[in-house]
Amino acid sequence: MSTPKSPVASEEEREQALRDYKVTIEYKHLKQHSPGGVYLIPSVSDLRHFYGVIFVRRGAFTNGIFKFQIRLPEKYNDLNTWPEITFSSYVYNPHVHPETGELDVKSAYPRWDPHRHYLVTVLTYLKKIFYVKTFGDDAKANPGAKKLSETDPQAYRKKVDHCVRESQKNVFINDDGCTAKFTEESLAHQVLRDLLKRQLAEPTQVNKEVVLNIIDKASKV
Repeated sequence: MSTPKSPVASEEEREQALRDYKVTIEYKHLKQHSPGGVYLIPSVSDLRHFYGVIFVRRGAFTNGIFKFQIRLPEKYNDLNTWPEITFSSYVYNPHVHPETGELDVKSAYPRWDPHRHYLVTVLTYLKKIFYVKTFGDDAKANPGAKKLSETDPQAYRKKVDHCVRESQKNVFINDDGCTAKFTEESLAHQVLRDLLKRQLAEPTQVNKEVVLNIIDKASKV
């Protein structure tokens, strides 16, 4: 005869199921409200593990393509359960630890309140660190970078330019299990792009049916 589950264990399971549900709701919310240029894709095997990338469009980090991972604590959505964000790409920034690549979330949010702070909150902060022109007291992760930005802006900019170039050079290097993968353009992609350019006068006409028709005609030549 099996031993019945204790009411305490059942209550814990219900609470965890509610936390899991809240994570899925937060991710669904991102589809409409994610900051521009920031993309996040969940891991295949773990509800609380995400792969992301930010494309920086202006400012000192212009044209940078920085990859990152987000891991949520098991009890995320409780008080003071901060998301952990780690950059896979090298980022020279006062808000990012120079050795671990971890974004200093706790300095920005000393108290994580699940009623006010969500995934979109931390992604907005992640984007902000690439666009600010000056760094405040909360920029503690890389004191050397902060000091250099204040004492020798030109030298700081050179280091930033270097990390931007590194991000571009390493864009096709993907972490194991990464769901936000970058792959080099294949010959088939080049041929299809050239076909579309030649046969479509208006880019807004592109849809699945048009592309399939072009491919079918090309295959009969």
